[in-house]
Amino acid sequence: MKRPSIHCRAAALALAVLSFLAGAGRAELRLAVLLQPGCAYCLQWEREIAPAYPHTPEGQAAPLWRLDIRDPLPGGVSLARPGALTPSFVLLEDGVETGRIEGYPGAEFFWGLLGRLIAEADDV
Repeated sequence: MKRPSIHCRAAALALAVLSFLAGAGRAELRLAVLLQPGCAYCLQWEREIAPAYPHTPEGQAAPLWRLDIRDPLPGGVSLARPGALTPSFVLLEDGVETGRIEGYPGAEFFWGLLGRLIAEADDV
C-alpha cells in the first residue's frame, strides 16, 4: 500500500487543526433524562419520543443522556436543584443545567419546550 505524500499528510493535519479550532469555544449541549423504573410517563416518552430523538435537529444539537434519578450524578454535572419528578429533561451546557422540563407533557408540548430551551442556550 502506498503511503500518502508528506503534502497530503500535512494538508490532512491542517484540516484537522482547523476543524478543532472552529469547534473550540463552543459549548457542548446534552439532554439528561432523569428516569426511574416503573414510571408510566417515562415509558410513554420512551415509546413516543426516544426512537426518533437522535435523528431530529434537537437530538443532533443536544444528544440524549439517560440517568436514573436515584443514582448519584456523574462527575462534572451540576444541576440547579435535585431531580424530583420523572421523567425530567435537563438541558446541560458543558455539564451545567441551563433549563429543565419536569414531567412529560405529551409530544407536542415536549418538542416545543425543548426547542425553546435549546434556542435559549444557543442565544447565550
